[in-house]
Amino acid sequence: MKVRIGIDVGGTFTDAVAVRSDTYELIGTAKIPTTHDAEEGVAAGIVAVLNKIMKECDIRPEDVSFIAHGTTQATNALLEGDVDQVGILTLGHGVEGIKARADTNMGSIPLTAGKSITPLNEFVNNAKDDIMKSEMEGAVEKLRKEGAVSMVVTESFSVDHPENENMVVEYCVKKEIPATAGNDVSKLYGLKVRTRTAVVNASILPKMLDAANMTEESIRNAGIEAPLMIMRCDGGVMTVDEVRKRPILTILSGPAAGVAGALMYEKLTDGIFLEVGGTSTDISCVKDGNVMIRYAEVGGHKTYLNSLDVRTVGIGGGSMIRLENGAAVEVGPRSAHIAGLAYEVYADPSEIVGAELKTIRPVEGDPPYAYIACQNGKKFALTQSGAANICGYVPEGDYAKGSVEAARLAWQPLADSMGLTVEETAKKCLDLSAQKNGKVIESMIHDYSLDPDTLIFVGGGGGASTVVPHLSEVCHSRFRLAKNAPVISPIGVALALVRDMVERTVSNPTEKDILSIRQEAIEKAVAAGANRDSVDVKVEIDTKTNRVRAVAVGATELRVKDLGGRKKTEEELRQIVADNLKKDPVHIRTEAKNDFFCAMSCEVQKKKFLVFRKKECAIRLIDTDGVIRLQRRNGLIHQGKARNWKAHVNHLLEQLTVYSDGGEEVPNLWIIAGSRMIDLSGMQNKEQIFSLGQTELSVTDPDSDLIMLCTRTTENERS
Repeated sequence: MKVRIGIDVGGTFTDAVAVRSDTYELIGTAKIPTTHDAEEGVAAGIVAVLNKIMKECDIRPEDVSFIAHGTTQATNALLEGDVDQVGILTLGHGVEGIKARADTNMGSIPLTAGKSITPLNEFVNNAKDDIMKSEMEGAVEKLRKEGAVSMVVTESFSVDHPENENMVVEYCVKKEIPATAGNDVSKLYGLKVRTRTAVVNASILPKMLDAANMTEESIRNAGIEAPLMIMRCDGGVMTVDEVRKRPILTILSGPAAGVAGALMYEKLTDGIFLEVGGTSTDISCVKDGNVMIRYAEVGGHKTYLNSLDVRTVGIGGGSMIRLENGAAVEVGPRSAHIAGLAYEVYADPSEIVGAELKTIRPVEGDPPYAYIACQNGKKFALTQSGAANICGYVPEGDYAKGSVEAARLAWQPLADSMGLTVEETAKKCLDLSAQKNGKVIESMIHDYSLDPDTLIFVGGGGGASTVVPHLSEVCHSRFRLAKNAPVISPIGVALALVRDMVERTVSNPTEKDILSIRQEAIEKAVAAGANRDSVDVKVEIDTKTNRVRAVAVGATELRVKDLGGRKKTEEELRQIVADNLKKDPVHIRTEAKNDFFCAMSCEVQKKKFLVFRKKECAIRLIDTDGVIRLQRRNGLIHQGKARNWKAHVNHLLEQLTVYSDGGEEVPNLWIIAGSRMIDLSGMQNKEQIFSLGQTELSVTDPDSDLIMLCTRTTENERS
């Protein structure tokens, strides 16, 4: 039995899970305290928890087909200001060089209060190669003498011509100096932002190199031959070699692992994922089955680091109740462990004797928070978990389930102080916490044009049940608690990579042969759950054996995969769409389908100002795993042969193109070819649609059926 192992390094604990490689069935879990103080750092904990889960689950080294870990090390380094001195080598000459020198003078880049990165700068004239090489050597030596530990090499328009940057980086590497090229962290124009991103990367490069090398060596010593992968901030994974070049990609990877894990189990279309810990809730958005990405900021400054849009609220299962004049006025952000207090809900009722309401300031300068002092000398915090248990939101068997009796006894003094029942007091506190989370969710709904009618909340993390059920009630939304919610992050790490291969015997392969095999490998990887944009393909041609091999490797797509392996029937898919639209299944029509997708429609009427509007045709594209991949309020669905795709597309465009004085506005278009979903929305004209479509469909079988979905480009077109 082959096994995938995922390890998530948190601030308090390091968790590991093992899942079967074929079915993704959860085999076992392990947990140890995170080894911040060990000489080897968190790497020691990674190795320890790996050994623990392999021993407890009887996993042999040769059974491990995939191993990856997520880490907060890069994030913590920035938060704590534990960074190295960076030197910037700016390449340029003439007027352009003067501007480049000004743009790359970063000054002080703030990290947190009192912590910042202040890079050193040197300019290198790149007018001629011999001049540049000479000045480069002197500039590197000068920066080293001034204390620079790692280097950033940056040049205007290096994304188009990276040769100079790469040459200087190679020189630094030969000198055993960690170095980052601007073109390596981003291919986007914008010298200032690109350089800033490179500086952040270089500031954590030396320490991340040490940790990566140590962890990889330990994995090898354990006899595991599978390559070690590291979680990225966009929900995918990368090799240790990539971490050695771009450790910045691991920043904020903790929340990304949680989202990835949740979406492997929960079938989301438009939804809000909330990962609830003891102190905070990480809130992210899912739209059309994909997570939302944005540029990360460091110290309030934009970078070119693509990361999940995760917004953190100081509400968790251990959040304490803030008091004013003996009444609850806020929940959080301080939690019980910061105050050094135990949770009331996990106490034995016999311990809550003669409880008296007291206040504590967990950190100097904090407002007062509630706790109880008992006659036996024991003290307990009043928490979000206690309130949720009292009000019945935590189900039996849940990770956060505690003693309702103990919680009621602990909350009685606060209830007496507020002149309410225990239930009323707990409910008021839950309402206060929901206000905080609700504001963030409202902003996400607005930012990503989500439809509240079809929105669902999914809870992950050990504290999910203490927050999500009540919050969904307040927001009038549906909710689900993710399966295996407490270990959702390491599950996400374990399932984060897809790899597939196509190998064929072809004598004297033509370009068409190679492209076809390459495309087939991509399709297999995508069908297995890889994100198409992340797939890299390596093609090998062995002339001696007449074999062409294409290996496709990609990050997992951040959406669900049916772990049981059974594809859903058309009736089951119709029921899912009906539930999404809040309609009877008899009103749902199947307009087109293939082995991977069904395109369905439903006639709907919506009220506006108490009057029914004209009828519309709501459309849904659902895959055979039961994930609605696309939903729109009004549109057309068409099916036809690939050989005639231009005629079919032209037919749709003629029906939905809007003509005005400002010109034509072409509709949004999606083409489904087998397992591929080709997104042609956002094109500005028909020529762009046909040009991109031709490229995407170049190796598609002409006799295969395509599914086409089309909607007008209007602000409120999304369902």
